[in-house]
Amino acid sequence: MTQQLKMDEVQPRLLDETGQGVLTTPLDRPEGPLKVTGTAPYAAEPSLPGMAIGVLVGATITRGRAHVDAGSLRDMPGVLGVYTAGMARNPAQGTANAAPVQPEGFVQYHGQPVAVVVAETFEQARDAAIAIRVTYDPEPGAEVDPETASHVDGDPETFGSFDKAFSEAPVRIDATYTTKGHSSAAMEPHAALAAWKDGRLMLRASLQMLKYNRNEIADAVGVDPDKVRVLAPYVGGGFGSKLGIAQEAIAAALAARELGRPVRVVMTRQQVFEMTLRRTETRQRMRLATDRDGHIVALGHEDRVSNLPDEVFSEPVTMATHFLYAGANRRYHHEIARINRPGAGSVRAPGEAVGMLALECAMDELAEAAGLDPIELRLRNIPDEHPETGQTYSARSLAACLKRGAERFGWSARRAPGERREGEWFIGMGVATAARTNSLGESQSRVTLNPDGTALVETDMTDIGTGTYAILGQIAAEMLGLPRDKVTVALGDTDFPPAAGSGGSWGASSSGSSVFLGAKAVRNALAEKLGCPPDELRLQDGIATGGNKRSAIADLLDAPISEVGHIKPGETAETHSSASYGAHFCEVAVNAVTGEVRVRRALGVMAAGRILNEKTAASQVHGGIIWGIGAALTEALEHEPRDGRVVNRDLAEYHVPVNLDVPDVEVEFIEERDDHANPIQSKGIGELGISGAGAAVTNAIYNACGVRVRDYPALPDRIFPHLP
Repeated sequence: MTQQLKMDEVQPRLLDETGQGVLTTPLDRPEGPLKVTGTAPYAAEPSLPGMAIGVLVGATITRGRAHVDAGSLRDMPGVLGVYTAGMARNPAQGTANAAPVQPEGFVQYHGQPVAVVVAETFEQARDAAIAIRVTYDPEPGAEVDPETASHVDGDPETFGSFDKAFSEAPVRIDATYTTKGHSSAAMEPHAALAAWKDGRLMLRASLQMLKYNRNEIADAVGVDPDKVRVLAPYVGGGFGSKLGIAQEAIAAALAARELGRPVRVVMTRQQVFEMTLRRTETRQRMRLATDRDGHIVALGHEDRVSNLPDEVFSEPVTMATHFLYAGANRRYHHEIARINRPGAGSVRAPGEAVGMLALECAMDELAEAAGLDPIELRLRNIPDEHPETGQTYSARSLAACLKRGAERFGWSARRAPGERREGEWFIGMGVATAARTNSLGESQSRVTLNPDGTALVETDMTDIGTGTYAILGQIAAEMLGLPRDKVTVALGDTDFPPAAGSGGSWGASSSGSSVFLGAKAVRNALAEKLGCPPDELRLQDGIATGGNKRSAIADLLDAPISEVGHIKPGETAETHSSASYGAHFCEVAVNAVTGEVRVRRALGVMAAGRILNEKTAASQVHGGIIWGIGAALTEALEHEPRDGRVVNRDLAEYHVPVNLDVPDVEVEFIEERDDHANPIQSKGIGELGISGAGAAVTNAIYNACGVRVRDYPALPDRIFPHLP
C-alpha cells in the first residue's frame, strides 16, 4: 500500500508527540565504521570478472572538430577498443532526465572528452590514451573571456521606480564585486562501472539523483529506463557535480555493451577539474539605498555569469536578494556570457553561495554609510512579506539568529576598523546573514516492520556524506517506537522506490517525509491490530499501548507490514515563501606587514525547522563555513586566457582550506518548527552553511584593517597595498 500526501495542508506535529527520543539527538552515522575502515564500496572499488578499464581522452583545442585515429593504437598491448560515440554529450544538470547531445566529434572547450580507450589494465589504457592520435579542425569564433563575449543573453527586471528611488535617497552605495569560478572537487573522483546482461544495464556510479540519472543513462545508450539499474550506495561527496550523468558513465556503458564485458571508467583528478561542471565566475554590481532611518528604499543587483552556448542552466546569483531584505524599488539584470570554458552548473548552494558574497558585503558597506551597526541594519530591513510576490513567509527566525549570535560571539566588544591590534596583527569581527531557499521534491520510501521487531527502510535516495543513512533510520525508529539499531536503511538502488535525490538541500526533508508517511501507515496498521484509534497509539521501546491495551509490537505481527510513503509538492510552495535562515560571525587577524589573513573564530547560528540529527546537521554547517572560508580566501579556478583551459587542475594548485586554515567552528541551532515546509517540519541545511559565510570573513577583514576587498578571493596582494 502507499501512503500519499501533497503538502496542501498543515500536518499535525506527530513527531513532537512520539516518545522514542532518537530524533534530533546527535547519533553517529551507522555506516561510519565502514567508511573509516575502507570497507564501504565506492563506485570504482568493486571488481567484476572480466572487467576492462577505460581512460578518457580530452580535446586539446577550444572549439572545432576532433578526428580520433583508433588505428594509431593497433600495436599497443592490451588495447581492446576506442570509442567515440556519446563523448560529445555535455554533463547533465540536475533533474535533466536526458543527456544533452552535441554533434559527433564537436568540441566546445579545451579538455572535453572526445574518446575513451579501453584496455585490459589501467596502465595499458592510460598509456594508449596518451599515445592516441587525434587530429582537429579548429573552428573560428571561440571565446573564453566572459567580459568580452560577443554573445550575451539576459534581460532586466524592475519593481517600482528604482532609478528615481536610488538617485533621491540620502544614503547610497554603488559597488562591484567579482568572484572566481569554483570546482566541486569532491573527495571521490567521478567513476562508473558498467555491465550488461540480457539487454539490461547495471551501472554502479558516483551519482546524486538516481531516479533522474537512470533516465539520463537510458537516453544516452538508447534503451528504456526499465532496462537500467543504477547503484550508488556510497558517494564520496558530490556538491552538485554528480547531480547528472557525465562522460565517464556514458563511456563505461557504451564500451561495456560493445565489448560484452564489464568496463570501469574513473576520471583522474585533473579530468575532474576539466570535464565536470564548474561554478561560474561572476561580476556583480550592487546598488543599495536607504532613507534617513536606515530602511532600504532601493535595491539593485545586476550580475554576469557564463556558460557554454545553448546550455540552459545559469547561476541564479540573485536568489536570496529577491526575498531576504525589504525595499519596494528593485532592479535586477542577469547576463549570461556564452563562452568556451568547461560547462557551468550547480555547485553547493547555486546562487546564494556567490550572490551573498556580494549582497552581504554590500549590506556592510551600506551600514557604514548609514551610520548603523551591521546587525541593526539587517534587523531593520527584515520584511513582513515577500517584497516582490507578497507571499507570506513560513517559519523565519532570522532576527533570533542575529541576536543570539551577537550575544554568543561577543559582538558588543567589536571596535572601529583598525583599532584592535595584537603585535603585527590587526583583529576584526564580521557578520553576514545566511539564507537558502527551501523546497520539496517528490519522493517515495518503503517502510517494512518485521515480526522480529526490526524494521527496514528502502529508497533510491543517496547519501553523499550528509548523513542520510542516519536520519532516515532515526525517523523510522521514532515513528515505530524502536531503538535505532533495530532499523536498517538501504539506499542508492533504482530497484527501490524513487526519491528526490541529494540536491538543492531538499533531500533530507523530502525523503524523510516519505519515510514518515510510510511509517505512519505502518502505525495505522498496528493500531488496527491493537484495536485502538491511530491517534491513541503510543509506540516506545518495542511496546505498543493504546485503548487501555498493551502489547509487544512483535506479538501483534504474524507477517511483515510494508507500506510506501509518497510525498509531493503542494500549494504551499505557491502560497508561502520558505527558506532556512541563519547568521555567520567571524573573527580574523590580518598581518600588518604581509596582508595574510587568518580566521581565528567562526560561529554559525542557524534555524532550519526541526533538526533531525544535531551531529550530522552541525557537520553540514561546519562544512559550509569551511567552504565559505575557501571562497573568501583561497579558492579560484584560473583559466588560460588564450584557450580557456583550466590551468590549476588539481588540489595542489586549486587551494581549498586545510586544517591550519580552519579555526574551531561553533554551530548553534535555534528551535523552530516550519509547518508549511513538510510533514516533519524540517528545512534544508546542507547549503545554508555556505550561504553568506565568506562575506562574514571579508567583512571581518574590513573591520580589522580598513581594507574593503571586493574581488574574491581576498589574497594578500589584494590587501597589503592598501594597509594603513
